[in-house]
Amino acid sequence: MSHSTALRERAGAGRIFTESATAAEDRSVGRFGPWWSDRTRSNRFHVTPICFADLEHWGFDPETGNLGHRSGKFFTIEGLAVRSDYGPVPRWSQPIINQPEIGLCGILVKYFDGVPYCLMQAKMEPGNVNTLQLSPTVQATRSNSSRVHRGGGIRYLEHFVGADRGRVLVDVLQSEQGSWFYRKQNRNMVVEVTGEVAPHDDFCWLSLRQVLDLLHVDNLVNMDARTVLSCMPFAPPQRDSGSRHAPQGFRQALARSLDRGAAARHDLGEILSWLTEEKTRREVNTRLIPAREVTGWRRSDREIAHEAGRHFRVIAVHVEASNREVPSWRQPLLVPSARGVIAFLTKRIEGVLHVLVHARVEPGFIDKVELGPTVQCTPENHTDLPADRQPRYLDYVLAADPARIRFDALLSEEGGRFLDAQNRYLVIEVEEDFPLRAPDGYRWLTIGQLGELLRHGHYVNVQARSLVACLHSLW
Repeated sequence: MSHSTALRERAGAGRIFTESATAAEDRSVGRFGPWWSDRTRSNRFHVTPICFADLEHWGFDPETGNLGHRSGKFFTIEGLAVRSDYGPVPRWSQPIINQPEIGLCGILVKYFDGVPYCLMQAKMEPGNVNTLQLSPTVQATRSNSSRVHRGGGIRYLEHFVGADRGRVLVDVLQSEQGSWFYRKQNRNMVVEVTGEVAPHDDFCWLSLRQVLDLLHVDNLVNMDARTVLSCMPFAPPQRDSGSRHAPQGFRQALARSLDRGAAARHDLGEILSWLTEEKTRREVNTRLIPAREVTGWRRSDREIAHEAGRHFRVIAVHVEASNREVPSWRQPLLVPSARGVIAFLTKRIEGVLHVLVHARVEPGFIDKVELGPTVQCTPENHTDLPADRQPRYLDYVLAADPARIRFDALLSEEGGRFLDAQNRYLVIEVEEDFPLRAPDGYRWLTIGQLGELLRHGHYVNVQARSLVACLHSLW
């Protein structure tokens, strides 16, 4: 299978390398399965729900009701009061994760025989549905990298920070889930190395092609790896890959969509102006409040939960892990009430694939609005709403013709903060007669335009970034 990629230079101008490799030339094709099975067998993981009273080093503040770590590091569960003119509910309050420190998600890239490989990690996270998932080379909060937990150091961190780090190809701050985090952002990096980097047992060099292919396996490539992959500026492939993942016509339209010179429905200046207008006209007022002032939620000795059982719960867990910086710890986790649906609708416009993005408001965003998927919701949270107040295009996505679904996988959200947070990620190609005119709050963009926006922070939300990575797997 051939595959062509390119990454941009450090300053973002020009493309620096391409690769084209058949499966026979791919050094990692036969390596992943045995390595992954060995990591699964070799490491011990156990996650047990516990009472809040049993959270060592964590506790509720007697005045505010906020749940935090005694060091003042990691994160806190606080309250958020929201007033907005967006969505069916104008005012509400909720628990939210407040984690001001900026984490690092970084992938090391190295060329072997002209083919780019990524140093990927088999990482246990307490909230992962299957415990072990494929993660970036480095995935760490500042508290972890500064060893607040008094555990071991972060492997390969020296390649991303300090004077001796490798050649930086991607370095951008990106947001996290704006409905669950308050103004959270992580540093997404891709660094190229040329010298020898020996992989630890929990790490493996995998070709970029194989990492993208593994996105099609449910709950395998974790959220942090997906967001870094999405920020890689890919060039149009030099030839058709013959991929089994999508029909040839779709692949050709996708390849044209990666070309920055391809005809687009709207030029990038129009898109930026439209997004600025969306931010300007939306009223979104948020403020952190003491957790004890949150209404519509109840706290017991084992959970903080919505009175109607919707949205999410906060629980406490005891974790044992043989391959983490510390062998055991206790922490809170957020548990979604149900599985979500996250989808891009795509359409060929004059032979160029476009995706329908939504200017989405979430209370935890730094700048009110970011571009999100066409559909991003938990359907069970909307069952009592009338049809005209249901999320737009949700009915279309749920009833999509299987023959028009180009990507479909269950993918997990960040397992360090969320327990069993799975969403169904979909890329759907609409019919030729699907309306070209987008409704208010939506626009058709090319993949190349999304790539340009991803060079900067806070334009594209984390769910849409996952879908961009999934689109790159379809060449």
